[in-house]
Amino acid sequence: MTAITDRLAAALADRYSIERELGAGGMATVYLAHDLRHDRQVALKLLRPELGAILGGDRFLQEIKVTANLQHPHILPLFDSGSADGLLFYVMPFVEGETLRDRLDREKQLPVAEAVRIASEVASALDYAHRHGVIHRDIKPENILLHDNRALVADFGIALAVRNAGGSRLTETGLSLGTPHYMSPEQATGDRELDARTDVYAVGCVLYEMLTGAPPYTGPTAQAVITKLVTEEAPPVTGQRRSVPPHVAAAVHQALEKLPADRVATAAEFARALDAGGRAEGPSGGPAPRPVGPARRPAVLPWSLVAAASVAIGVLGLLVLKRPATATGDVVRAILELPRGTSLSYPSLALSRDGSHIVVAGEGDGRNRLFQRQLDELHFTAVPGSEDGARQFLSPDGAWVAFGAGERMLKVPIAGGPAVEVARGDWAGGDWTEDGTIVYTPNYVSGLWKVAASGGTPERLTAPDSARGELAHWWPQVLPDGEHVLFTAFSTPIERARLEVLSLKTGERTVVLDGAVSGRYVRAGYLLYARNEALFAVPFDLGRLAVTGQPVPVIQDLALQAEDGRAGFAVSDNGTLAYITASSFTADLELVWVTGRGVVSTPVTSSARFDNPALSPNGRQVAIAIALPGETRDVWVLDLVRGTRTPITSGGANDFAPLFTPDGRRIIYESERPAFDLYVRPADASAPPTPLLVSPHDKSPGSITPDGSTLLFSYNLLPSQLWTVELADSGSARLLLASGTGHLRTPRVAPTGRWLAYVSEESGRREVHLSPYPDVAGSRQQVSADGGDDPFWTRGGQELVYRSGQRMMAVAVDPATGELGAPTELFRGAFSTSTFGSAYAVTPDGERFLMLRRAPGTEPRQVVVVTNWFRELERLVPK
Repeated sequence: MTAITDRLAAALADRYSIERELGAGGMATVYLAHDLRHDRQVALKLLRPELGAILGGDRFLQEIKVTANLQHPHILPLFDSGSADGLLFYVMPFVEGETLRDRLDREKQLPVAEAVRIASEVASALDYAHRHGVIHRDIKPENILLHDNRALVADFGIALAVRNAGGSRLTETGLSLGTPHYMSPEQATGDRELDARTDVYAVGCVLYEMLTGAPPYTGPTAQAVITKLVTEEAPPVTGQRRSVPPHVAAAVHQALEKLPADRVATAAEFARALDAGGRAEGPSGGPAPRPVGPARRPAVLPWSLVAAASVAIGVLGLLVLKRPATATGDVVRAILELPRGTSLSYPSLALSRDGSHIVVAGEGDGRNRLFQRQLDELHFTAVPGSEDGARQFLSPDGAWVAFGAGERMLKVPIAGGPAVEVARGDWAGGDWTEDGTIVYTPNYVSGLWKVAASGGTPERLTAPDSARGELAHWWPQVLPDGEHVLFTAFSTPIERARLEVLSLKTGERTVVLDGAVSGRYVRAGYLLYARNEALFAVPFDLGRLAVTGQPVPVIQDLALQAEDGRAGFAVSDNGTLAYITASSFTADLELVWVTGRGVVSTPVTSSARFDNPALSPNGRQVAIAIALPGETRDVWVLDLVRGTRTPITSGGANDFAPLFTPDGRRIIYESERPAFDLYVRPADASAPPTPLLVSPHDKSPGSITPDGSTLLFSYNLLPSQLWTVELADSGSARLLLASGTGHLRTPRVAPTGRWLAYVSEESGRREVHLSPYPDVAGSRQQVSADGGDDPFWTRGGQELVYRSGQRMMAVAVDPATGELGAPTELFRGAFSTSTFGSAYAVTPDGERFLMLRRAPGTEPRQVVVVTNWFRELERLVPK
């Protein structure tokens, strides 16, 4: 430690313990310190002594007070500031993450959607500060921290405080406020009267670099860079990266206009242009000219913004809507956040018709359930009786929420009360009409049905047409005329899905749009739908049941469940939009070992979009499904000893749910072609894949008998059944076990070959059962006591482990008699689940579990809400 650092440590010994230097910049040296009073780690920044001497302690501390009151989700807060032994310092949270500069140095360019999200979050922080009279003046990748999958702007207002406190004497230090690569022309040429548009320019530069890999202007010296930015035009973004959407490129180049008057007036306008394509393109693909008037003051919300959510590094702002719409009709965006310890489990949203109430599918306290919130309240709360619920929709008056839970469709009062069963089965959502009818999908390979909301006998409306490649009919919406139903006719790959309209009177079906899922008609006269993690809008004639214009993307970053085409958005009748971003919902997962006592290891390999890990018999390898962003999944083999990866499949089909044969030489897996068929390939990829079982219905591998002769699998009929196929005689399958009232899945044969564990939903929720094998039609026992899924045999067949919510459970089994012990909890945690196949593996001795999880702190918890969104929609997609 230097003498200066020793002085600082001694002067602050009663408040902070200086641990080590983290880095140094033009204005300050940064230390990791321990806040003794609050028992937390902080980043303590020491201004350069020569700068501190010029500024003077009292003046600097007076100026920095302006920034101390900034509270926003994307602004790193100021904890403390002061003078110690003549040294000026300020204290901010210590962020266990990295700077945007660190990531750009490593990756050079970011995915377009992620770059836009980061820039939008920075712009949100800037807009908030600008409305409070603070200009940052030094936006650059080094001052943008990445933590918990969000951007945090650091050193907010420090440059202004330094300048105001130092005045003209700053030239004596040789210090330049700002970084040449991100300076606006007016800042670079010494204009003292800077406004919000200088920060807009800087964030435009940062986004330019995230997209192209370099700032818009570079040079060997600071003077060379400044000369370029004053005299030259930045090269077009799309000339360096063609995948950048035109409206994003246009927004970037407008932010980089030389004259402040030619830029967007506010950071909020810049964010809107990024989010929804706020400007048309010019004839050459660049930004189209538009009249620009004097900078106008941004609209201020006429209700309160509450900074309430705290995180480990400090306080993050939580925007809380106090009314569903403003009196002036302003388009306003806000972020609603689930409390710590809970997260979004599925991209399904429900909004009341008046836009005042929202219900999301979440996970907390080890169980999936629904969470609800009035928009004039501060917090989400769990909906009693909604355990295991998802795919929810509201009654017309918003008083009830209906949802699927296991094999039942339930409804429960929002205000509280017992859950009531409406019908058996609800897999892919529904719609509740004014006359008390619910149109829904009872099974994931079913057509549409209808039933009275009070209960009764369901009536079939449609059946999937396998000759047209249809797997199911999902996500229905009864149109305002009450006579037609809009729904998704799902096929695989998802690009083959389409939107259709059903006439409830005649049964006639009309194709509305190809390559679309999750269609919703909104009363502004548009059809909304999802495609490629984006929300599109197209004018729609309700009388002719036909689109009448060209589709336009209106949200570029939308959560989309590729397996079933569910998109995370909802729109109320009065124009409130709620949506979940793909960048927050979908994340790479860590592959970690967890002991039977719950001790988690460091990740065994770099993170990826992993699913369905399966251990080889010798424990040296793991077969696993990996998806690349925007692409299908493939099966890979990871060598846990040598750290290598070998592809077993490569492109084309969607391949997942791998399973090693007992000798470890082959891998069986599911392949979507378009049904889930069973294929087999050598584990060393020495021969091409060969089909094991191909048929019109989905199949999922469960386990292989100990002698390696027979594969047990679930056949996803109505309801699903357990079947077997001989590996030496592919194509010859026979029924093993059927149920008339609920699905059967995940058949696991014991290592002794005498017992079969499987999952049944006959009780209305998933439970693990045990039967003799191969005489499974005889006696059976329920293994799990409070919900159970995904069983595995361990300890030579003397133990069954399974998942129950976030708990990993174990039950002793007598291999001779099948007598069961009491279920005991091994550990619990927020580990990932899987829509199809298993999401974990376990060693034969039951001592270690190979689990998937999101990196700590990256759980999806945010929902974006936009009020008066129809105004924006009508501007973006004119009729």
